[in-house]
Amino acid sequence: MIVCVGVASRDTIYALPRHPDPDDRVVATQRVIAGGGTAATAAVAIARLGCDVRFVGVIDGDLEGVEVVRIPGRMVESTILVGEGTRAIVTTEPDPFEVPRGALDDAEWVHVDHVGYRALPASNNLQLSVDAGNAIPNLSMDDVTLYAPTKETDDGRRAKLTVVTHGADGCIAYTGDETIEVPGFPVDAVSTLGAGDVFHGALLAALVRGLPLRDALVRANACAALSCRGLDGRSAIPTWDELERSLA
Repeated sequence: MIVCVGVASRDTIYALPRHPDPDDRVVATQRVIAGGGTAATAAVAIARLGCDVRFVGVIDGDLEGVEVVRIPGRMVESTILVGEGTRAIVTTEPDPFEVPRGALDDAEWVHVDHVGYRALPASNNLQLSVDAGNAIPNLSMDDVTLYAPTKETDDGRRAKLTVVTHGADGCIAYTGDETIEVPGFPVDAVSTLGAGDVFHGALLAALVRGLPLRDALVRANACAALSCRGLDGRSAIPTWDELERSLA
C-alpha cells in the first residue's frame, strides 16, 4: 500500500492560443474541468498503474481506483491557463489538516507534498517520499527516504535517494553510491499540467513492483510524458500495460 497525503484540487483549465496581456481578452479553444492537486494526482497515477493506494486529504468526491480518507474542509479550486507551451496557475491556499489515526496503517511508502508533510504525526517510522516542487519549511532530510525536487527547487540537499526532475529532459537520481541520468521520453505534448505529480506516483509504483531503480526511473519518465497528451493532468495517464507497450 502507498499512502499519498496532501493536496487535491478542482481545476478549470483553459487552452489558449496565447497568454493574455494586462486588460486583454483571449478566447479559449478548449475548457475542461478536472481533478488535480499534487498528492491526489500522484495517487491516481499509482492506481492507474495497478498498485494499491490510499489518499488522505481535503477532497470532494472520489478518486478513480483510490481508497480515500476524507478530511473535512474546503477543497482547493484552481484556474489554469495553458498556451504557448507554458501554463499559468491561479489557485487558493490549501487548508492545513492532521492525518487521522490509522490512516497510515499498512503503508509501504508514504508520499507527501508541502501540505501533506505538515499533516504527518510528529513521531513516525515511515518510508517517506517527498515531492519538493513547492517549498517545505523545516523539512528534515533525516526523515526522508526519497526526496524529489525539480531542477528549479533543488537546493543541493540529498536523502538516501534524491531524484531531481528536469521536465522534458528527464531526471537525475542520486544515491549514496551512484548518479543515474535518464533522458526524457518523446511525446507530442498538449499540456504539462500534473506531469511532475504523475512522475512521482509512477516512480513509487515501479519501485513497489520491485523494479531496479534505473528501470523505475525510465517508466516514471515515460508515464509522466504520456500524461502530457491530455489538457488536464490525469485523463491521459497510461495503465501499466499501456506504459510497457510504449517502451517496447
